[in-house]
Amino acid sequence: MSASAAESLAHDAAPSVPRFPLDQWYVAALGWELKDQPLGRTLLNKPVVLFRTADGQVAALEDRCCHRALPLSNGTLEERGVRCGYHGLLFSADGKCLEIPGQDKLPSKAKVPAYHVREQDRIVWIWFGSEAHPQPTCEPPVYDVHSSGKYLFDGDVYHYDAPYQLIHDNLMDLSHLGYVHLHTIGGNASIHMNAQMKVEEIGDVVRVVRHMPDSVPPPTYTAAYPFKGNVDRWQEIEFHVSHLRIWTGAVDASTDAVDDPERGGFHMRGFHGVTPETDTTSHYFWTMATNPKSDPEAVKAKVIEQTILTFDEDKVVVEAQYRNMCRFEGRPLLDIHVDAGANRARRIIEQLRNSTR
Repeated sequence: MSASAAESLAHDAAPSVPRFPLDQWYVAALGWELKDQPLGRTLLNKPVVLFRTADGQVAALEDRCCHRALPLSNGTLEERGVRCGYHGLLFSADGKCLEIPGQDKLPSKAKVPAYHVREQDRIVWIWFGSEAHPQPTCEPPVYDVHSSGKYLFDGDVYHYDAPYQLIHDNLMDLSHLGYVHLHTIGGNASIHMNAQMKVEEIGDVVRVVRHMPDSVPPPTYTAAYPFKGNVDRWQEIEFHVSHLRIWTGAVDASTDAVDDPERGGFHMRGFHGVTPETDTTSHYFWTMATNPKSDPEAVKAKVIEQTILTFDEDKVVVEAQYRNMCRFEGRPLLDIHVDAGANRARRIIEQLRNSTR
């Protein structure tokens, strides 16, 4: 065998690098999405059907009936599981076929793969493991902002026609607020671009902290909170492989310290579950929590309305960015100072992809 042929054979035999980091919990749904119908969703290139069992537990199966391949998400929910909408095969939460209408014998092959799925703090997580770790090696992330009782929150799901890491890039760099979000959470663009910024990396987590003292509060803030004038703003971004946590807000200028964990003022705590659908499309699960000082339901509604307007603006920018990246494929991109956090996040993703081949 020639050297080149041997090298080719060795290359073919080498484990391939997964498209996405494995051995991770990814967001599959928000808890309130799972009601009385099965929910079909592609996650990490895998078609999955999600549903609740009769006792309220979440379940996830491969979205394919083993009989004639109709998506199980086209079926119906019953007390014992999900029933295929083609010939009525009934499957339990662990993927076993419980019933074939008109047939007593259940073949051993009458089953579909089941996924490990958990609900934690109103977020539904699904485990995507490597061959070495098909079973979860840890519990899903805790997000007690949803369960502590200190905040009111709501949220929804976006579908992006763009790769998931472009969403990471957008969330890791909030300097764009002064340009993209002028009418909501923006503010003075120069202050955003020159904000004091600290970037640190702890294991697989990247943390970006930005402070903007003595700023004019943006429209979303003044609509939700009775500020007296200028404010001291903070932005704390915490990147995890499967999601980001972003705590933003402001206090009246020269009152509370913006690095005090118990500071007062106006808070917006955002959860951002960014899950790849395919190599080029993504699911973006978000919630926003706030701490109204008065008229809580009205203020929460205003914050959620403004958040939706903000995220609509982001979606337009990110999808247009990706379309243009495809048009100019191969052209180099320039890094500037505000890209430090996003670049660190990308390095972590690449390291984890290579470690789970």
